[in-house]
Amino acid sequence: MAFAGPLRSIKSEPIPIDARAADHLRYIRETMERAAEFTGVPGWGGVAIGVTALAAAAVAARQRSPRGWLVVWLVEAFIAIAIAAPAAATKAHRAKAALFSGPGRKFLLSFAPPLFVGALLTFALASAGLFTVLPALWLMLYGTAIVTGGAFSVRAVPLMGICLIALGAIALFSPAAWGDVFMAAGFGIVHIAFGVWIARHYGG
Repeated sequence: MAFAGPLRSIKSEPIPIDARAADHLRYIRETMERAAEFTGVPGWGGVAIGVTALAAAAVAARQRSPRGWLVVWLVEAFIAIAIAAPAAATKAHRAKAALFSGPGRKFLLSFAPPLFVGALLTFALASAGLFTVLPALWLMLYGTAIVTGGAFSVRAVPLMGICLIALGAIALFSPAAWGDVFMAAGFGIVHIAFGVWIARHYGG
């Protein structure tokens, strides 16, 4: 009777861990970025923007011409950008987070389109002499930008946007003389209130 030799164990090829490590790490990083919240919204920067908006509302209310009023608020918009951009960059750097990648990039890409539309409509309405519609338009479109961008941020951010949209909707059906009051309430008081909340609960 023939005796069969010892069975040879079937050895499987080793998994090339080193070759796949980079892919695994990339997958984990991308997954974490998709799930993460953008916390670079500056709280104290929002407070500063709110204070300048209150000052702008006081100055704008004293203007004797619609174009002078518009210039005041356009200057305030540039001041707000000059405050918000470095404040957000500083907060992101302090948190060791990239401002233009992951949730930060999604925030900006969602935030920008309503503002671009607002800029175009501002030019068109001002050219037509329809200045009284601008406060409601600005509040609603800025609120929309905050809500869409805030989908990738902490819960307080989209809630802030909803408050701005609500103020803009009320302003749309209110007397035109109340425009600066609504602007002060939205860009001033709402910014300050939510800025303090964000600063205290989400790191400045």
